[in-house]
Amino acid sequence: MSPSTSSAITLHINGEKYTLPVDHRTTLLDALRERLDLTGTKKGCDQGQCGACTVLLDGRRTVSCLQLAVAAEGRAVTTIEGVADGDRLHPVQQAFLDLDGYQCGYCTPGQICSALAVIEEHAAGWPSAATEDVRPEAGPPALTDEEIRERMSGNLCRCGAYMSIVRAVARAAERTAAGAASEEAAA
Repeated sequence: MSPSTSSAITLHINGEKYTLPVDHRTTLLDALRERLDLTGTKKGCDQGQCGACTVLLDGRRTVSCLQLAVAAEGRAVTTIEGVADGDRLHPVQQAFLDLDGYQCGYCTPGQICSALAVIEEHAAGWPSAATEDVRPEAGPPALTDEEIRERMSGNLCRCGAYMSIVRAVARAAERTAAGAASEEAAA
């Protein structure tokens, strides 16, 4: 008897559970778009090179076109549909809107998911390839334009809105840090 090539899996997406049968070769991207109708995540190159399909998996960014759906079972998946708080945009979304960090909008969901992770990675003190001093005693690097460009380099924009994307990420990082500081002061 040959083993089955499909099974039922449970995905935790944007705080909700979805149980669905999938072929073991189904990518997370295809499960999101084709099976669950969560079409905010875009299919760009389908080879992991453009970043249009970026989602957060347990808070870390991943290109969903290279992630098998079965490997995401039981993990927290956040798509662009789960970023806002009801009708209130997330600070990253608001910054993209305010500073024209999009043009046609096709890459924007992946850009925003990556920006969320970039801000978290930076706040945690993770260095990038652009970080000059990676010694722990040097502390976290400043979130310069160069740092943002390097950290966002896995996300391509065919329209060329890069300058606005960098400004939007910088503004969102400032507002996120200010919000965290006021929460600490209130506690």
